[in-house]
Amino acid sequence: MVYIVENNGVYGLTKGQFSATSDKGAKSKRGVENSDEAIDLVGMALQLGATFVARSFSGDKAQLVPLIEAALKHEGAAFIDCLSPCVAFNNHEGSTKSFDYVREHNAAVNYLDVITAREEITVDYAPGSVEMVTQHDGSTLRLRKLHTDYDMHDRVSALTYMQQRHAVGEIVTGLLYVDPNPRDLHGHLKTSDKPLNALQEDALVPGSSALGKINAGLR
Repeated sequence: MVYIVENNGVYGLTKGQFSATSDKGAKSKRGVENSDEAIDLVGMALQLGATFVARSFSGDKAQLVPLIEAALKHEGAAFIDCLSPCVAFNNHEGSTKSFDYVREHNAAVNYLDVITAREEITVDYAPGSVEMVTQHDGSTLRLRKLHTDYDMHDRVSALTYMQQRHAVGEIVTGLLYVDPNPRDLHGHLKTSDKPLNALQEDALVPGSSALGKINAGLR
């Protein structure tokens, strides 16, 4: 499952109130300053066990589009925090979710390309090392690191790094964490690859012996 949050930091449909992801100190369009700390969605996703965690910016398609494609191919729980300024109520001076603010404070740790099993996508490389991560479907994530010391496989380090950069006013974007060997719910439960309505009676009916063991275990 892929969960994408359109994070604009504002309740736009109700005329611009601060939302739970509004940054402390951010100003509304009317000049009111937010006094509450924001909920860190990426931190929550990491702590709750998501195996693919990323943050990107709607004004940076070169980074965002491959992240979405990679998340869709990821076998496991994927989460993307997409900073997406509300052009009506949260794209002004003083907003920490405006296009200008995010562009100025964006600290990308990496960019990635998705290479399918059939056709390779060619790209221009940014400076830094390159890391390859093979997905369960045979596709490959080619990660171009902008900060070569950043380890996207370390959940704890990812949390620490984001907090450190947040303290100096930077918004960290990119693929922040990925488990190269994830298992989804079907893998944990060992469910059938076939839809239940396509299974025949011999597979659906366990038989009296199997039912006896189940009943015995419930006593």
